[in-house]
Amino acid sequence: MGSGQLPDKLYFRIGEVASIVGVEPHVLRYWETEFRAIKPEKSRRGQRVYSRQDVDMLLKVKELLYGHRYTIAGARQKLREGGVEPIDEADPLVQEVGLLRDELTALRSDLSAAIEELDALI
Repeated sequence: MGSGQLPDKLYFRIGEVASIVGVEPHVLRYWETEFRAIKPEKSRRGQRVYSRQDVDMLLKVKELLYGHRYTIAGARQKLREGGVEPIDEADPLVQEVGLLRDELTALRSDLSAAIEELDALI
């Protein structure tokens, strides 16, 4: 069932979402731990309450995992590339890229200074 076929509601309970997405509730709870973009609210009684945006995200996740056969990590990366899944700052690879970016910025600054000194000599 696509998002165009979602019932005309703002919020959904986990059983409704499981039926719409076509997976068991425990799968939805697992995906919440793996995809930071999926963050249902909790009702006063502590039950998960999914927004339409959460349901759309879950449908995308299902399509990537089941339709395109991505791994969890691959689906997460695909969603990051699309600007949907936030970047995990604690990821060692993200930290390494940040360090490399800082080193390259410092190197560019040093090269610019050296070029200015050479231009002053000429």
